[in-house]
Amino acid sequence: MEHTKNYHSLTKHTADETITIEGPLSSGELKKYQFHEHLTAFRPAPKQFEAIQSIADFPEGRLIIARTEDTIVGYVTYLHPDPLERWSEFKMEELIELGAIEVIPAYRGAKIASNLLKVSMLDEYMENYIVISTEYYWHWDLDRTRLSIWDYRKVMEKMMAAGGLVPAPTDDPEIISHPANCLMVRIGKNVSQASVERFDTLRFLKRHQYRNMREGL
Repeated sequence: MEHTKNYHSLTKHTADETITIEGPLSSGELKKYQFHEHLTAFRPAPKQFEAIQSIADFPEGRLIIARTEDTIVGYVTYLHPDPLERWSEFKMEELIELGAIEVIPAYRGAKIASNLLKVSMLDEYMENYIVISTEYYWHWDLDRTRLSIWDYRKVMEKMMAAGGLVPAPTDDPEIISHPANCLMVRIGKNVSQASVERFDTLRFLKRHQYRNMREGL
């Protein structure tokens, strides 16, 4: 499968400045900018900047950023699921995962995250993918926002809806370990029915494994 990437952008005006949201970008294009020191949700900012540059150059990797004139203040990544994850079980080329989305605290509430998702989906080639996002409440910034788990879940769902992702059932053990956790999914309009059915099997892998085991008895 060829992984075509088509650049798109939009601008968002705040009271103080203009934010450019653009991508997908290559690692070379990312290096033109500073990476804000407060982008530390996953690891120290310099290490995270290195990580997203690597993702940007994966064949399927997509990196969309939000920036001021010269500083990255938010980003979203897409790539194939980790080889150790359940979602890589069938090695589906058309399955990509929203791996990370982050915006510095100073810009949260300005709809930067939802606009990162909107720009992501402006690329018509995204219609060839099944996009997933695994949401676990223990990753949510409950302390800073002071939201309840369920209120945070509502905010998260609304944000993901900006990119066309909606909750989908699964029997994944980590996701069903708490009712606030969820699998978010967007199925592109060019995805084949065979791929959709294969993904449905993946979503309910335990059920299918059990059925196959019984049929083999």
